[in-house]
Amino acid sequence: MIRGIAFVLVLLWSGLAQAFDYGLKAVEVAPETYVVIGAMEHFSRQNGGNIVNTGFIVTAAGVVVIDTGPSLLYGRQLRALIGGITDAPVVLAVNTHAHPDHYLGNGAFDGVPIAALAGTRQAIAEAPPALLDGIYRLVGDAMAGTQSVPPGETLAPGLREVGGHRLEFLALGGHTGADLAVFDRSTGVLFAGDLAFLDRTPTTPQADLDHWLAALETLRALKPALVVPGHGPPAPPPAAFDQTADYLRWLRRVLAEAAAQGLDAAEVMALPLPPAVAALAVAPAEFARSVIHLYPAFERAMLSAK
Repeated sequence: MIRGIAFVLVLLWSGLAQAFDYGLKAVEVAPETYVVIGAMEHFSRQNGGNIVNTGFIVTAAGVVVIDTGPSLLYGRQLRALIGGITDAPVVLAVNTHAHPDHYLGNGAFDGVPIAALAGTRQAIAEAPPALLDGIYRLVGDAMAGTQSVPPGETLAPGLREVGGHRLEFLALGGHTGADLAVFDRSTGVLFAGDLAFLDRTPTTPQADLDHWLAALETLRALKPALVVPGHGPPAPPPAAFDQTADYLRWLRRVLAEAAAQGLDAAEVMALPLPPAVAALAVAPAEFARSVIHLYPAFERAMLSAK
């Protein structure tokens, strides 16, 4: 009897999950190069965790996927979307970094090599179960069946030709401890991962602001034709580089000045946001999170300097 009830509940849960339609659409930003643009929001049951940009490149040797999205269901729908555009198989999926909206779709890519930088692989493998549990609570049914599937291969930085596309994999950092950018030298499209944001406030849970700013200068020097940020619309440079760098410099200055004045975290969170920051999506919430993530280090630095 109990087993029968459980079976019915599984069917109902499965049915609800299948009913969630991400409505994914591929935008062709260059020949054979597509971006699937996410909402500039936080995780919610309404968006199913689709707050991230993913992408794929159709090459003569098969399809290269850049990030697999926030859930198993998203990954499956992304794979179906790719199948509607090309009959070519997916030959490689890469995760740009170890934030869950970028890799929890890995489970949908059975049989496909999934690669990431060594630091990203380690961070995903060591991610606490509570992280996945928290996203389940935020997103709900769209997360059904999602497990954390670490990339199986370590991606070596450097230039690689894949089916006529000269792909440069860059190992950088600053947003997290290991951030991958993918620059297609054949088309000039740069997939910047979360090293670049546009019109959406950058997230900072593992950020090193100085390192991040240096990484942006490395990306800027590539002189791409188009930048695909991790969040926000694709656009020619320097929009995403400038906006992200401006925010990081402002954040660093505000936190340093607040520490020098002896403000506590609550007082810092209550500081007014300048118009350029306030205009970014989810600015108040992300600023508050940044204070939680980063302000203690600024306070310690101020105390140690005395």
